[in-house]
Amino acid sequence: MIITFLGTGTSQGVPVIACDCEVCTSTDKHDNRLRTSILIESTDKTIVVDSGPDFRYQMLRAKVKHLDAIVFTHEHKDHVAGMDDIRAFNFKQHGPVEVYADARVQLALRREFPYIFVDKGYPGIPQINLHNIDLTPFDIGSVHFIPIEVMHYKLPVLGFRINDFTYITDAKTVSDAEKEKIRGSKILVINALQKEMHISHLTLNEAIAFAQDINAERTYFTHISHRLGKHADIMKELPPGIELAYDGLMLEI
Repeated sequence: MIITFLGTGTSQGVPVIACDCEVCTSTDKHDNRLRTSILIESTDKTIVVDSGPDFRYQMLRAKVKHLDAIVFTHEHKDHVAGMDDIRAFNFKQHGPVEVYADARVQLALRREFPYIFVDKGYPGIPQINLHNIDLTPFDIGSVHFIPIEVMHYKLPVLGFRINDFTYITDAKTVSDAEKEKIRGSKILVINALQKEMHISHLTLNEAIAFAQDINAERTYFTHISHRLGKHADIMKELPPGIELAYDGLMLEI
């Protein structure tokens, strides 16, 4: 199974157009971060976790020709805004895309994309089959998902464990019970927004402490604000076994 990081950035702390900060003007490709998402390619399924505003470009950049499913972590715009662009896959595949979301996220999708859910839809609108998920493990083809509930300030957000790979974005706190689902992972992906304290995201130091507590063989930080700094500089500050993820990074699990 191959995991590709489609995006490792965030709308949090994104500067105004024509910003001249060191990250925005960097020529290092590792600093060019689209909104956070991953692509999962197994022997039988192609799945995306979250479809943010950059979804269309991410699909084109990664040369994704087929899409079976989207799994949503939560309903914030930087994670759902691009769902309309699945229509190209509908056209090519002659059928709907499977969408997996909890009850609260489903309500948000119906609110944000009401035209998708009308009884008599306009020709060419996105076609989806909506599946309800909660904290119960579920399968998409051969891919087994174990949901992990984390808290994004007061908002519950889902992370997922797939085999020995755990993917979490938008976390600030994780209960001991949910941590037990993560322990034993060989690869951990967790958000690290910035160095300064933040009400709903782990800071760099908090993410390092979390990673050291879980003690996975490898940890990658994602959902990175430009305020964190340049990739090359931050990599020098990280303990062994911990790295910054970057757009285009591919992992075999």
